[in-house]
Amino acid sequence: MIPLTIPGRLFLVRHGETDWNREGRLQGGKDIPLNGLGRMQAEEAARRLKALTPNYATVDYVCSPMERARETMTILRRELELPPDGFRIDERLRELTFGDWEGFTWREIRKSAKASERELARARESDKWGFVPPGGESYRMLAERIRPVLEGLAPDTVMVSHGGVARAVLALIGAVGTADAARVEIWQGKILVVEGGKATWM
Repeated sequence: MIPLTIPGRLFLVRHGETDWNREGRLQGGKDIPLNGLGRMQAEEAARRLKALTPNYATVDYVCSPMERARETMTILRRELELPPDGFRIDERLRELTFGDWEGFTWREIRKSAKASERELARARESDKWGFVPPGGESYRMLAERIRPVLEGLAPDTVMVSHGGVARAVLALIGAVGTADAARVEIWQGKILVVEGGKATWM
């Protein structure tokens, strides 16, 4: 994969915690709202962003259409004393979908009574980047979906999206290889600053 160059800086924020995050359930395309901790994490992300860039009021703001991301963005902008709805929605920034596996934990899938499900779970472990869950999509497919979004970014952009999207971004810019990208921990409440082919948690 040829590394993608992003103009300026991308401030990437993963949505705050949901109850399904806490329980370790695969959310993917399910619209699960933030919980109390998730709202606090959105506030923390706003404080970090304010410290990182004094021109936070003039950068572009773009968000996944999913409820947990939109709520995170609204809280973040409120904390920055910006109009809460002053951001763009981009449908391509939706989370990776896990299809039939959404709502389950990885442990439940690996311990499934169905041998076919257990075999699929093992197949995923051997190729997390390319594996397509039943009715879902792979990280490779997700990266293809978001590449045009990254290519069209403004020089400085705040993006609120998801863990899967952040992993795809890391692979697309060449910060990590695809095999490693699918396993990277993506934090909530912090900001991943992407600039010049590098990514740093702040």
